[in-house]
Amino acid sequence: MTLTDILIALVPALGLGFQVICMQLVGGKYTNKVMGMAIVTLIVGIVVYFIKQPTLTPALWIGSALSGIGFCIGIILQVKSFSLVGVSMTMPISVGEQLVGTALVGAICFHEWTTANQWMLGIGALILIIMGIAMTAYQEKSDQGSNVKKGMLYLLVSSLAFVAYASFPTAFKLDGWDMVFPQAVAIFVAMVILCSFEKDNQMFGVKTWQNMATGVCFTFTNLGIIFSNQVNGVAVGYTISQLNVIISTLGGLWILHESKTSKEVKFIIAGVILVVAGAFMIGATK
Repeated sequence: MTLTDILIALVPALGLGFQVICMQLVGGKYTNKVMGMAIVTLIVGIVVYFIKQPTLTPALWIGSALSGIGFCIGIILQVKSFSLVGVSMTMPISVGEQLVGTALVGAICFHEWTTANQWMLGIGALILIIMGIAMTAYQEKSDQGSNVKKGMLYLLVSSLAFVAYASFPTAFKLDGWDMVFPQAVAIFVAMVILCSFEKDNQMFGVKTWQNMATGVCFTFTNLGIIFSNQVNGVAVGYTISQLNVIISTLGGLWILHESKTSKEVKFIIAGVILVVAGAFMIGATK
């Protein structure tokens, strides 16, 4: 890899890392945060459509819609978990669970692991990631037990939805650029429907328009992953994009000033290191 290739691969990591920090700094209800993202995603999707002009086949619409719905469920529950357990706990667990899920789907459903060495390396990576998740979830204080249990449940369902978001394009054999527009339409429509169930949702309130800054970060992430995958390949591009966990976790601790004991911080940082190490091992299996 050249320096340019590495920088391209880091774009989605930076975008997703700062997306989380940005939405927390802007604030608002979870509906404001996700709708701000959805509006920008739709605008960018329309622009990309007129540039690329893909043929909108039924398979493209269905695969993109299923992927987009998965994203909506995943991001809503992930954002909800921020208020329950904080960004610094949410993101390593979320990324770790997604890595485990996408790796297993790739290995079992798409037959990406075919040799004994791949299975050994992959299983070792999953063990590291699970250990990292457990360390990240460590709490020295037990006064937020109910919040933690609820947050962990949200994250589990969220991660399953994100795995669907990542897996449906492969299942339908879709080109990344072709699906930008139909996926954006699906994300916007699904987000409006899901947010409408929230009482006093304020989905088009002032904070929603302010959270369009969050949407800009997501755009860098989404388009950056597509471009990086083309330049570097999926294994390298996706793996390096997961470095967002470093930015979001440290940002939660140092920028958002989330309350953690010294021991909890050490466990979180150690857990992040294990998750990142596992991510690179998974990348090496492909």
